[in-house]
Order: sequence, then structure tokens, then C-alpha cells
Amino acid sequence: MSALLIVATIATGLTIRLAPLGLPNAFVKYGGSLMWALMIYWIVSSVRPLWQLMRGALVSSAIAFCVELFKLYHTPLLDAFRLTLPGKLLVGRVFSLWDLVAYAVAIVVGVIADHMIWSSMQRLPSAERQDEPRLGAIGPADQQPR
Repeated sequence: MSALLIVATIATGLTIRLAPLGLPNAFVKYGGSLMWALMIYWIVSSVRPLWQLMRGALVSSAIAFCVELFKLYHTPLLDAFRLTLPGKLLVGRVFSLWDLVAYAVAIVVGVIADHMIWSSMQRLPSAERQDEPRLGAIGPADQQPR
């Protein structure tokens, strides 16, 4: 299920950023930023499924914030990469404090969604649960639900 969330988030973000939908510029800019940070959260929570939600949120936030701060670093080669579509989508071009806000909002939304998915999975009888590990599984040291 986590791979599906990652793919859906990427598809939504690319659609918002690249499809000529006639959306307002602010929605395109920050909608894409929201989806990018949510993608980072889903990837982190998929790579480390036994982490507590807060740890995943903090690591995701650190990654997103570092990438945003990296926009302040400039070299000719890096700036040339930033002008390409992959560079624009992966690392961006212009530092923005508003992007940091968008990242935080997206990661909080991801944590809430992850918690809701985890909680609903816990209510299923064990025979109905999928074999795939959780989106929000608890670690061995943690015995209480998230």
C-alpha cells in the first residue's frame, strides 16, 4: 500500500506542476511543494516502517528542510541542473520560507493519514489484514498503537 501512496503522490504533484489545468500560480507552486514533501514522508515511512510516526515526520522534515536550504548554495553546474526539469522538480531553484511552511503542513497531513490508516488496519480481524507491513507499524520497543 505504501508504494501506491508514493506513486499517487508523485502523480498528483506532477499533474499539479506540469499539466495545463489553468490553476492559479500559487496553487501550482505550493500544491507541488505539498506533494513533494508528502512524497518524502511516504518514502521515509516506507523505508523505515517500524519507526514511530514522529520519528518519520522529523526525518522527513529534516530532509525537506535541508533540500530547501540547499537552494541557497550555487555553483555553475548545480545551477545548470536546476534549470532542467529533473533539477526543477527534485531540488528546485529559489529558496522560499513559504516552502518550509508547505513542507511542514504536508508532513503533518501525512502523519495524520498514516495514523488513520494504521488505526483502521488494527481494527480489521487478522484474517482480513494484508501481508504487507504497515504504513505506521510500531517498533519492537513500542507496544502501544501509534
